[in-house]
Amino acid sequence: MTVRDTLSWITGTLQSAGIESGEVEACWMLWQLTGSSPVQLRLRGDSSVSPEHLRELETWVRRRSQREPLQHILGTAPFLEWELEVSGDVLVPRPETEVLALKAQDWLRRRAAAMAGKPLKALDIGTGSGCLAIALAGIPGVSVQAMDASEAALRVARSNAARLGFNGIEFLHRDLRSLGASEFQNLDLIVSNPPYIPTEEISGLDPEVRDHDPRMALDGGADGLEFYRILARLGRHWLRDSGCLLLEFGDGQAAALVRLFSDEGWCEISPEKDLSGRERILIVHPSAARAI
Repeated sequence: MTVRDTLSWITGTLQSAGIESGEVEACWMLWQLTGSSPVQLRLRGDSSVSPEHLRELETWVRRRSQREPLQHILGTAPFLEWELEVSGDVLVPRPETEVLALKAQDWLRRRAAAMAGKPLKALDIGTGSGCLAIALAGIPGVSVQAMDASEAALRVARSNAARLGFNGIEFLHRDLRSLGASEFQNLDLIVSNPPYIPTEEISGLDPEVRDHDPRMALDGGADGLEFYRILARLGRHWLRDSGCLLLEFGDGQAAALVRLFSDEGWCEISPEKDLSGRERILIVHPSAARAI
């Protein structure tokens, strides 16, 4: 089969399975196998696809048609400038979380400038694949701790950090629900993409998420806000007065979160939008004495 025929076959098969992004994913599969970019694949449409690659593609297409995430099939997912290992033990990193990472990096850079080179301390809660911890560790002068309740997730995060050269991250096997006010002290930044799906809504999610993402990374309790309540209660004890808490949250949760953090005495609370224009990131400061 030619490249053109192969792309057409994959696209049609995936679209028949209800996957609207079939054409994009077809290019992604061939890109992973051949190393040729989507533009190069189009230019080489009459080239033949090897029998070995076709056999691999048949397996991938069968699994994808059963709504297994493509990132799980390929074993990797892009995040910012990195390619991260992923599996069913961690959430697949999403563009919304890239926005959170970029905002955290920008805050750390400005904080470092204000602190005249003094070392900074950052904590990633619910690290999963380690994507946020790696993004934080890329800022000079920042020491990073990353915690998760899942040891299986931590194995993935440690592997990603080691492979990408971020050996200074300290990974902690901790469950946020079991921690107290004295667990951490004098942190400059806390970031988290906590579970925020209300329990009863999980059954209605897309199969890729419902059946393949770890339930503990999705289930935010009855109203989706269980973990935010804990963070609102403990975060002010863990942060410096001049620190910052950056959180990802779900559709329609902004107003409830502003009330929640306000009731817990946080000083500055600001929901911000993601690339699609939806409120997605909460930026919270414990005190008006923040340095930046």
